[in-house]
Amino acid sequence: MLKADFHLHSSFSGDSDTTPAQIVHAALQRGLCAICFTDHYDADYPCENVCFELDTEAYYSQISELQAAYTGKTVIRFGVELGLQPHLGALYRSYVKQYPFDFVIGSTHLVDGMDPYYPSFWDGCRPETVIRKFLEVTLENIRNFDEFDVYGHLDYIIRYVPDGNRHFSYKTYGDVTDEILKLLISRGKGIEVNTGGYKSGLGCPNPCPEILRRYRELGGEIITMGSDAHTPEFTGSHMQEAQEILRLCGFRYFTLFQERKPEFVPL
Repeated sequence: MLKADFHLHSSFSGDSDTTPAQIVHAALQRGLCAICFTDHYDADYPCENVCFELDTEAYYSQISELQAAYTGKTVIRFGVELGLQPHLGALYRSYVKQYPFDFVIGSTHLVDGMDPYYPSFWDGCRPETVIRKFLEVTLENIRNFDEFDVYGHLDYIIRYVPDGNRHFSYKTYGDVTDEILKLLISRGKGIEVNTGGYKSGLGCPNPCPEILRRYRELGGEIITMGSDAHTPEFTGSHMQEAQEILRLCGFRYFTLFQERKPEFVPL
């Protein structure tokens, strides 16, 4: 079984203290055939206690050094995770042209300038209303910017629902979820299986199998796997479970990216 992790964060992300070299070492220990660093760039992120303004020059330099040092041992690719907001399309279009990324993830982390990661986000909110709003913002983000390769953790918000009922109901949100998936497919974009959902206690990846199955039913084929690890111990975590879920959802391949081009690997 080939294992690859295409969603990894290092100390170039504002929410990680792990060096890129530590991530590579963990990947080798876990027998990963390929990894891709996807450190955060969230322009105009509102929280003062964390900075997601990526030093891309230094980041690219260090990943290039690791690629040279580990040639023949494992495949290391250079990517980025963009925290999308509807007003940032022009900025990100310019940004992705400046660097030789292998892979670009687009993600929704904010709703109306607030991150559901923080408990204060949920004050006075009905979870069903906020989850729907999150999906509507995701749809708006995709309409305003499509120069990414896959969309990350489509039901990210479920990780942080405060009342313990952290389950995505496709029946409740199927209308807007289908709009998102159809738009992604029509633009040749993929989604990811993000095993960070297990670390968050969901018992499944993000997005949940319901969404993965629906993406496949609608004709979606481009799908990557990533741990969303910010520390070495989660690098490559739950990749076997991810592959099994993909098979059960009707996929025959998972996807790697090089120079922004998909490579299909049999499951």
